[in-house]
Amino acid sequence: MKTLFTIALAGALSFSSLVASAAEDLRSLSSVNSNFKKINVTLNEGVGSAKISILSKEGKVLSNKKVRVKDENIMVPYNLDGMPAGEYQVKIVTDQEEVIYTVATKEKPMSKASLPLMAYGKTLDENTVRVTVVGLMEPGVDVEVFSNETGEVIYADHVDQTEGFKKDYSFSNFDSKEIHLKVTDKQGRSKTLYF
Repeated sequence: MKTLFTIALAGALSFSSLVASAAEDLRSLSSVNSNFKKINVTLNEGVGSAKISILSKEGKVLSNKKVRVKDENIMVPYNLDGMPAGEYQVKIVTDQEEVIYTVATKEKPMSKASLPLMAYGKTLDENTVRVTVVGLMEPGVDVEVFSNETGEVIYADHVDQTEGFKKDYSFSNFDSKEIHLKVTDKQGRSKTLYF
């Protein structure tokens, strides 16, 4: 009886190590990488037929795809732009093996050049306006003052301040309601200010 128990225990340990070895084989033949909200699943030659599933953190299936790896490695891309940034699971299943990877996605940061120009205008009195520009990436802002009636440029200024500036513009022949300003930075971003 003791011998039978020993054989059963050895068999169970062998089987569990075989299953663990199979999962390790699939893990060594696959990889998962994320870049912001893009996930790439790479399967190496030798995997054969596999099913790839993208799961939410809670385990809800978001996508299933069956692939067959023949004579060369393949890369299967997933675009999660429509999903919130966070943690996802990638489950790869073959006839003999299963492996689950956990990956984190994140939002791609906006480039400074794609941000709008932060320029603001304020009426100080009937003939004076204040222009404030902040968040400049490099110095060099053109300020053009236009007549609302004719649309012609009545005054132009170039300001070479780093990061930002505040400047008052006074006009003896024009009321502040009769003009508007166009502010353009060195990157070509512009904003029109009405008073």
